[in-house]
Amino acid sequence: MNNKVLTLPAAEAATAIVAPVRGRVVKSKWTRDLLTFLMVFGPGLIVMVADNDAGAVSTYSQAGAQYGTHLLWVVLLLLPVTYFIQEMVVRLGIATGKGHAAMIYQRFGKWWGLFSLVDLELVNFLTLVTEFAAINLALTKMGFDPRLGVPLVAAGLVLITLSGSYRRWERIVVLLCLLDLAWFVIAFRVRPPLAQIAHGSLVPGLPPGGISADLMFLIIAIVGTTVAPWQLFFQQSCIADKRLRFADVKWARLDTFLGACITITVAVCMMIAGNASLAHGFKFTDPAQMAADLGGFAGGFVRNAILLMMINAAVLGTTAISLSSAWAYGEVRGWPHSLQLPVRKAPGFYLVYLVCVAAAAGMVLIPGAPLQLIILSVQVLAGVMLPSAIIFLQLLLNDKALLGEYANKPWNNLVNWTIIAVLFGLSLILAAQVAAPNLFPAG
Repeated sequence: MNNKVLTLPAAEAATAIVAPVRGRVVKSKWTRDLLTFLMVFGPGLIVMVADNDAGAVSTYSQAGAQYGTHLLWVVLLLLPVTYFIQEMVVRLGIATGKGHAAMIYQRFGKWWGLFSLVDLELVNFLTLVTEFAAINLALTKMGFDPRLGVPLVAAGLVLITLSGSYRRWERIVVLLCLLDLAWFVIAFRVRPPLAQIAHGSLVPGLPPGGISADLMFLIIAIVGTTVAPWQLFFQQSCIADKRLRFADVKWARLDTFLGACITITVAVCMMIAGNASLAHGFKFTDPAQMAADLGGFAGGFVRNAILLMMINAAVLGTTAISLSSAWAYGEVRGWPHSLQLPVRKAPGFYLVYLVCVAAAAGMVLIPGAPLQLIILSVQVLAGVMLPSAIIFLQLLLNDKALLGEYANKPWNNLVNWTIIAVLFGLSLILAAQVAAPNLFPAG
């Protein structure tokens, strides 16, 4: 709690440096608030939009291609879930000034810390494979040789982190996040059925045929791709690296809420694109093939836009996920671990990032790899591992000695334990489905 007194919030720190040089005093409260928000803005948007990564593009578009608009309500229900979970991360990151991995080690001991770290690194690496799998699929459909394109993308991902400036990295990634708004144009160009969309969003129901193995698998994949374990570690480390403080809390919450709204509405647009594929009788294999199919009636813009958005989503996901791995590993090992540091001062941190990117890029170039199956399966694995990650977060947020007035309120605990119970229920359903394949009728 002492950092509230000793350290200026982000906007005040920046103003303290810049104002004497410019000789200007901002008197308007609205202008001060806007400048403060712009200084704090970034981690919430990035963590949310980067979660609409390559796996999300595949999962949401497949949900639309298989079940039309019938699962839109599931996605909209995840809006408050994503916000409430990441809002806890905001408070914890600001209160401690440390990353999530470091806090688990500190509060729960080495064994549980190692358990959470291994979980994170495993799911993160498999998720990185899905990012490069999507890049492979998109480049192939665009006529580029993935054996050349994938290594070039990997090299670009490494370069954007090597500047030794968190702010420079953040600006590049925020720009990539804003490019994701192209999904709204794509959804409009495929002539969405507005009445069906409204009904599927506002009236919960099951697709024709009811509960099936395929449906449960896809719902768990949707949950796994919308709320992923790496998000907890990434945003907390991001906040620590940016050095946000208690005076920044309300703006960090706004940043996170706006990011959640953009992420969920973009996910809806992806499902609308999948629904267009279903309406025109196309068989879904992967989003790259869906782009080619939709281009036949919606035009070359839609085809190329979907393929480019697949690559953009994969790039966003890769840089965020690789950084969450590097931050977490650096925190646990006690290495210097900040984007503010040049490579020579944090070699281990940057090496972990490099190895994650290079190894995942290499795996997808293996001939004959079932890319779409890998992508969807990883989202399910993330959904299964998510409950344990959130339990650590929930326990930390009830530590009043650590957070003081920013600890969870009773209503926070009610909401969060309800979310955890639902996620555990979905995980048990998946485990039962694997143990007893005939539990649900075939989809």
